[in-house]
Amino acid sequence: MRKITVFSMISLDGVMQAPGGPEEDRSGGFDYGGWVAPYSGEDYNKVVQQELQPADYLLGRKTFEIWENYWPDHAEFWPGINEGNKYVFTQTRDSSAWKNSFFIKTVDQLRELKRSEGKDIQVWGSSELIQLLLQHNLVDELRLKVHPLTLGNGKKLFQDGAMPAAFALLDSTVTNKGVIIAHYKRAGEVVTGTAGV
Repeated sequence: MRKITVFSMISLDGVMQAPGGPEEDRSGGFDYGGWVAPYSGEDYNKVVQQELQPADYLLGRKTFEIWENYWPDHAEFWPGINEGNKYVFTQTRDSSAWKNSFFIKTVDQLRELKRSEGKDIQVWGSSELIQLLLQHNLVDELRLKVHPLTLGNGKKLFQDGAMPAAFALLDSTVTNKGVIIAHYKRAGEVVTGTAGV
């Protein structure tokens, strides 16, 4: 069985939309694209480079379309990105010129992918897909970079509908610009108790 890990850059209020650039995702009138840039630095970039290892990828359609227009010509910055399998959850696409791209339409197919043999799977961007994965208890790990700013409106990592789940912190660090980088592993169900009993 493959492990599914969500990689996400988020603000303190959970916004994950358009971290990379002003025109990355303006849907919903989002005006703050590129908000990660001021927090970049040597320690931050070192973590990012460690994460950009060869893997298989599970992406929503919008993220895939951004990637397929960029990464085929810039693979020197992400070794293995072109060779890795790209699984795209979409109802509107079924082909791409980008090699090793496969298209998935149902939650059952997502479950089959997770149960299959192969490399572990990374999820980047893809806010709607992440919501679906969380609703169906398919996320094994979270690798979060929490940036010290609030953005108000925008696509968020966690929305209503995520299945209650407990996660254990495996590793964490704080960059010199205040970004909390945390790696969590699924630790089972939410446990509740009664104080004072």
